[in-house]
This record gives sequence, C-alpha cells and structure tokens, in this order.
Amino acid sequence: MIRFDERPAAPFAAFAQQRDAARLGMWLFLASEAMMFGSLILVAWFLRLQHPDGVAQAVAKLHYLLASANTVLLLTSSLLMTLAMAAKRPHRIRRHLLGAALLGLLFLGLKGVEYGLEWHEGVLPGFSQGAPWQLPSAQLFMNLYLLATALHGVHVLVAVGLALWLYRALGRCALAPRQASTRLEMTALYWHLVDAIWIVLFPTLYLVGR
Repeated sequence: MIRFDERPAAPFAAFAQQRDAARLGMWLFLASEAMMFGSLILVAWFLRLQHPDGVAQAVAKLHYLLASANTVLLLTSSLLMTLAMAAKRPHRIRRHLLGAALLGLLFLGLKGVEYGLEWHEGVLPGFSQGAPWQLPSAQLFMNLYLLATALHGVHVLVAVGLALWLYRALGRCALAPRQASTRLEMTALYWHLVDAIWIVLFPTLYLVGR
C-alpha cells in the first residue's frame, strides 16, 4: 500500500510543476555524468589510435568473458527496472526493484572477482609489482581501465542503494502515489544511464583491439 495524503512540496503549487522540475534536474545531472565518462572514453580511443600495440597488449590480459557476463546482468537489470516502471501494483514494483538491485550486486561481485584475478596475475595497477608490460602505453591503458571501471562500479553501487531505498519506502507506505511515481522514474533514469555507460565501456575497454 501507498499513502494517499500527498501534497506538492514547497515551493511548488502543482504536482506537474514539481515533476517537471525533478525531470529537468535529473536530466542535467545525467548530462554531467555522461560528459565525465565520455571524456574517459575519448581518452581510451585516443590511446588506441596513438598506441595500438600497447593497448592490444593490455586488452589481451583482460577477462572479457567475465565482462560479457556482467553485461548480461546489467541489461537484465535494466529490463527489470523498465518492468517496474510499467507495473501498476506496489508489490510488483517492489519485486522488480529488488530483482534489479540483486543483479546490480551480482555485477559488483563479479567485477570484484575480475579484479582479484587481475591482482593475482600482476596486471592490476597500483596493486601489483613488476607488471608484464613491454610498452609503457599498456600500463597507461590499464590505469585508465581501472579508473573507468572503478568509477562505474561506484555508480552501480549508488543505483543499487537507490533501488533498495525505494523498495523499503514502498514497503513501509512512506510515499504517496505521485511521490512514488516520481522517485521511481528518477531511479530508473539513473539506472539506465549507468547501464548505457557500461554498454559503451565494455567494447571500448575489452573488445576493440583484441
């Protein structure tokens, strides 16, 4: 159940105005996030064009099969988030939110396994001594890889936290219908952005040049 004693939050006079303001703020935030990751992706492609041999050497050490499995997990989680948006009943919304959150946690767990393998193989920047790189550009690409994937992992963790918070709030009847709808929409937009970023990062870091 959801509360029904809702009113527009100050200083808004109508729900439509409040929803439009929330959407505008979220889209501006998402644009800033896209520009941040876009800069990292542009740097990765610049390295590929300028130092193809070194990048190929680094890419050959990455576990693309684990990354492929993680891609499937994120795509499935986005599907569940879309189903949550389409659901009409709170218990179905909560079920899809929980499923998406669990898949997000699985993504982080599998990424942790991948980092562990890279650490044991001596290729994880900052955690290994004497990395087996013949070219300095390979080490530079691995530094970029760690920065981009770790930063993306933080975003996945935030998305999972938002989904679990909304799951709990709906279960406690802490949100009125329009509040729940707006928060679900904002959470779904953020989740889909995180998914879209990974869809671009995956081939950029793992596939091209292999």
